[in-house]
Amino acid sequence: MDPTSTNAAPRRIAYFSMEIALETRLPTYSGGLGVLAGDTLRAAADLGLPVCAVSLLYRKGFFRQHLDSQGRQTESPVAWNPDAELEPLGTTATVEVEGRAVKLRAYRYRIRGEKGHEVPVYFLDAQAAENSHYDQSLTDHLYGGDERYRLCQEVLLGMGGVAMLAALGEGGLDTYHMNEGHAALLTLALAEKKSPAYAKDHAVFTTHTPVAAGHDTFPADLVEKVLGVKRTHTLKELGGFHEGRLNMSHLAINLSRYVNGVAKRHAEISRRMFPGVKVEAITNGVHAVSWTADAMRALFDKHMGGWREDNDYLRYAVELPLGELRVARAEAKQALFNVVKARTGHVLDKGVFTIGFARRATPYKRADLLFEDAARLKKLAEHRPLQIVFAGKAHPKDQGGKDLIERVHAGAEALKGDRAHVKIVYLENYDMDLGRLITSGVDLWLNNPLKPLEASGTSGMKAAINGVPSLSTLDGWWVEGQVEGVTGWEIDDPADGFGGVGKTETPETRKAAADSLYAKLETKILPMYYDRPDEFAAVMRNAIFLNGPYFNTHRMVLQYFIQAYTRRQG
Repeated sequence: MDPTSTNAAPRRIAYFSMEIALETRLPTYSGGLGVLAGDTLRAAADLGLPVCAVSLLYRKGFFRQHLDSQGRQTESPVAWNPDAELEPLGTTATVEVEGRAVKLRAYRYRIRGEKGHEVPVYFLDAQAAENSHYDQSLTDHLYGGDERYRLCQEVLLGMGGVAMLAALGEGGLDTYHMNEGHAALLTLALAEKKSPAYAKDHAVFTTHTPVAAGHDTFPADLVEKVLGVKRTHTLKELGGFHEGRLNMSHLAINLSRYVNGVAKRHAEISRRMFPGVKVEAITNGVHAVSWTADAMRALFDKHMGGWREDNDYLRYAVELPLGELRVARAEAKQALFNVVKARTGHVLDKGVFTIGFARRATPYKRADLLFEDAARLKKLAEHRPLQIVFAGKAHPKDQGGKDLIERVHAGAEALKGDRAHVKIVYLENYDMDLGRLITSGVDLWLNNPLKPLEASGTSGMKAAINGVPSLSTLDGWWVEGQVEGVTGWEIDDPADGFGGVGKTETPETRKAAADSLYAKLETKILPMYYDRPDEFAAVMRNAIFLNGPYFNTHRMVLQYFIQAYTRRQG
């Protein structure tokens, strides 16, 4: 055990993730996967659980987003100083990459829970003088580079991470949890250290991706170059190759004692993707304290003492006075609007119904569905006006995502005019702080992914804990959290690959989804908000006390301990 640690007991759980979101100023994450990882570890700290975590450092981060007036995205590196933000440790470890010994250093970040328990997060850094320029660059960019770069990074995370934990004295580990397949090579390290049976008895794997194309795979010749012929042969024997390529998810599945998806529906889809594999379901959650607005925290502290330490206390929101809830919601809304004005110059009206749509910009999330029939959108807002706040980054190589942002800007431009009743803003450089402001500051959370491509989704959970109901396609977590007209509303979308219709969207299915979206706004949501505010406030309260106690990481992490971490291979 590292003698400078404040926790004397050895960890039992090592949590590996390619990205971990800890603070906005630390560019160690890109989006939902990293945010989930950070929320998971914050919950483990709150609950006093014996966990440590491993990730890579990323000296140049993911990227900083820049949008011009037409919504065209460009990117620039994120400048930061790890030595000023993290705790450099003197410990080093070595991992072999392409036949070279790559030296790794470690930085530590301490997550302190509500009762003082600490969970250390170790970030691996390859910028050591002994390493070549290329090897030093391996901890520069998150999700950057070509296949060679990505595979080398995953060697550092998985195999280097196991070596670093041993060097740090993090003994007593009985579970290595892989948050997605990027860290799957830790199973090879464990198999070499002990045996394949040992690896299988100590590894747990969470898959997040409901489509085969989203799982990392690498060609055999590249694997031989990076890992060597002997290790490539071992990986084939361990079942890590699928259809001629090293498949990180297959490797993780074959050498894990427990495999789970991140929502009930996602687990069902994963069982179809991996026939014969027992894929359990542990639905994602969010760290409630991290994502509630200041005004909502104060309201909860007043009426639900203990909710910070135990999110199950959110069930007592059933008794929140509606008047006080409305006041807190108005304060959260104004906090968002203040930032919108500071960033864009746009002044939003706190009396106008405001919709939020903020997430990674990629085609299947369909950020532009709201503009499918611009004339109808404009008409339904004539008597009951709308404001819409968008945000989201597209991966630099995702041209479809970049095009999507431009279409949203074009849709907003088309709705401008002296008599327009729809005001739209798109906030650039979406991050944790902005995510908290938007999910807590709008009146309705819009989510309309193409089913079944939303494995879980957590932004709607953040909104719900803040009393913001969702209007959403019935996918991911919303299958479990939606009660029509009570916690929010469903967008009826006939394009459903899970149901057999096919994942490829047609003009007819897209129009049907848009028609359902407009109809719910026009006939249910807007009349309730403007004409029956007490009813809408009741829905806000329902979202908190029905969704909040379950869709949080306190519950999720305890499920992992009960279902995954305490199991042994039979």
